[in-house]
Amino acid sequence: METQPSAGWLDGREHVLPVRIYYEDTDFTGAVYHANYLRYFERGRSDFLRLAGVSHQGLLDGPDPAAFTVTRITVEFRRAARIDDALLVRTTYDAVKGARLLISQRIFRDGDLIATAAVEAACIDLSGRAKRPPAALIAALKPLFS
Repeated sequence: METQPSAGWLDGREHVLPVRIYYEDTDFTGAVYHANYLRYFERGRSDFLRLAGVSHQGLLDGPDPAAFTVTRITVEFRRAARIDDALLVRTTYDAVKGARLLISQRIFRDGDLIATAAVEAACIDLSGRAKRPPAALIAALKPLFS
């Protein structure tokens, strides 16, 4: 029987993705290396879209190919995550403004806030120019906007 990795779940308009911390995620002190939080946030954004019925490959293969690029991300680190921690990455897609998607993310461990991110991503065409997101993407996300 084939199993699929978990893409998390939706909790209201918020996506929740469990992430386990492994030795490879940590620095020499045993704390998660700061750049790895960006990976966890990316997984949260991607799996949110996947659950909403939007795949990155599908966007590329569509009649009007599109992709995303992060244009701004502000991260606030509040506590260190450590090996074996079970984290929850919580993501909301807040709005679409022109080509930009505004996204809020938080990482928790046992109910304690570990890190937050305010993300601005731009929808781009294959040449890298900004463009409005495809209508199917907007339709999939619109019920989940604040």
